Amino acid sequence: MSDVRIDDLPVRDELRGKSPYGAPQLDVPVRLNTNENPYPLPEPLVERIAERVREAARGLNRYPDRDAVQLRTELARYLSRTGKHPLGVENVWAANGSNEVIQQLLQTFGGPGRTAIGFEPSYSMHALIARGTGTGWISGPRGEDFTIDLAAARRAIAESEPDVVFITTPNNPTGNAVPPETVLALYEAAQAAKPSMVVVDEAYVEFSHGDSLLPLLAGRPHLVISRTMSKAFGAAGLRLGYLAADPAVVDAVQLVRLPYHLSAITQATALAALEHTDTLLGYVEQLKAERDRLVAELRAIGYEVTESDANFVQFGRFASAHDAWRKILDRGVLVRDNGVPGWLRVSAGTPEENDAFLDAVRELKKEQGS
Repeated sequence: MSDVRIDDLPVRDELRGKSPYGAPQLDVPVRLNTNENPYPLPEPLVERIAERVREAARGLNRYPDRDAVQLRTELARYLSRTGKHPLGVENVWAANGSNEVIQQLLQTFGGPGRTAIGFEPSYSMHALIARGTGTGWISGPRGEDFTIDLAAARRAIAESEPDVVFITTPNNPTGNAVPPETVLALYEAAQAAKPSMVVVDEAYVEFSHGDSLLPLLAGRPHLVISRTMSKAFGAAGLRLGYLAADPAVVDAVQLVRLPYHLSAITQATALAALEHTDTLLGYVEQLKAERDRLVAELRAIGYEVTESDANFVQFGRFASAHDAWRKILDRGVLVRDNGVPGWLRVSAGTPEENDAFLDAVRELKKEQGS
């Protein structure tokens, strides 16, 4: 057993003292802490995946399609159909999860001597990937209600002149969506001093009450929309993310992508899932109804709840969010303590899982005597 610690290694200064990203993985009856889709893939899709993977396996002695043309074509078809904006293969790029998409964007448009800004609390991996790529990170402001304060955000962009601007909608961990007019205003602000890339992270957009911002891509070559198959497609284990943007952006990120970065198995599995889009989006509708039920029930119990357009709900307020997290866990339900003071986050699960969660927080409320 080695006694060497991380700090004993010649690690880059900006990584010292930091912790890797990750939610607790605990063996409890109800796990609602990682925003997974709780419904297993339907059996016909499982069979189709097996067929496609079997076919791909026959050629595993060869490298996969380096540019994933068939997969990108089908992703473009899906986006065009559901996003109300026509896209072609040249507008879409795919990678191993949306985190690799973000990493490739920061490798291309960020890096040493450059900065990125995000409006926090938001998806913490934006800052972590910025640090990992040597990109300076700027924490932009949000209002008390977790919306983006447009005037304050404009000032932050004007003062810092970032090279990359992140806008997460629906926002994780708060759940609220960003209005299109706010995104447009921030895009214009980001172009005022120098051309800056604006990355709209739409990981949860299929769960939104509103529409995707894909139509905003028209005429805006510095706008990128990032997506994932982990949430709506119930394929968190697949690790497939993708972006939509001007073809020049797709060309640019290929300058930093690793050779053959998407395996033949990943491409085959994703293609099978896209064949079953309508069935999978039917599960999304069920989760949206459960999400809305959680919001209503939590408010009826007496909790504060942030408006949610995602497959999770932020609720509070607690004198100690971590203590409340522990007491809910003691009742067999795992939710997420994201470090937002006074607030916790719960993923929308099956009706039975959500019932167990609601029972736990009702008991907690009674215990607190309020």
